[in-house]
Amino acid sequence: MTVHLVGAGPGDPQLLTLRAARLLERAQVVVHDRLVSREILQLVGPLARVIDVGKTPGLSHSQSRINELLVSLAREHEVVVRLKGGDPFVFGRGGEECEALHAAGVAVQVVPGITSALAGPLLAGVPVTHRGLSHGVTIVTGTTVHGAGIDFRALANADITLVVLMGVRRRAILAAELQEAGLSPETAVAVIERASPPQQRTVRCRLGDLADAKVTSPAVIMIGAVASLELNGERDTAIAMGA
Repeated sequence: MTVHLVGAGPGDPQLLTLRAARLLERAQVVVHDRLVSREILQLVGPLARVIDVGKTPGLSHSQSRINELLVSLAREHEVVVRLKGGDPFVFGRGGEECEALHAAGVAVQVVPGITSALAGPLLAGVPVTHRGLSHGVTIVTGTTVHGAGIDFRALANADITLVVLMGVRRRAILAAELQEAGLSPETAVAVIERASPPQQRTVRCRLGDLADAKVTSPAVIMIGAVASLELNGERDTAIAMGA
């Protein structure tokens, strides 16, 4: 009994690993999250069963129910793929699923994916580090921005790029806390919506304007000096208060 825990990357099927693509072709059943793109799901073999367990407001599958489903499917099928957006272990709860499967006696094979925390900005022409501008990068999740005991003083470092996943809904709190911790309201911000072409859109602003920026999920929020860079001349870039 084996479940293949596969990272789907940021959305473009060309960014899948070869191993991931081959497993999708062979899979008897694929259990996928909401953010896995339609183009990637089209790579699944025609006879495979495809199960959507994506978490959406008002219609969510609990993590415990997903764990139970994976155990049950592994006992019925030879090739089970658990397909998760980005990389399963960058705020993707991949570790929890591994623990649950191991506890049930089910083997797990992990196929890493490209995390949108790094790929999204780069596809938009924004490197997460750049000599003279950023000496490192910190990745956090916006789902725990409020009331989670986060040390914003440590995050408010002008020499380090801050990348926030799943932070659009709480961007006002995020911006306020970072400024309260000492980060300048003039700090550059880039918000990359739906990372990977052709749907990708980049909105740029300053930290002080982030709360009012017209952005939608899913998106990666980059905060730091590198967010002012544009290494891809042809890629679409929107101004924060604009379209």
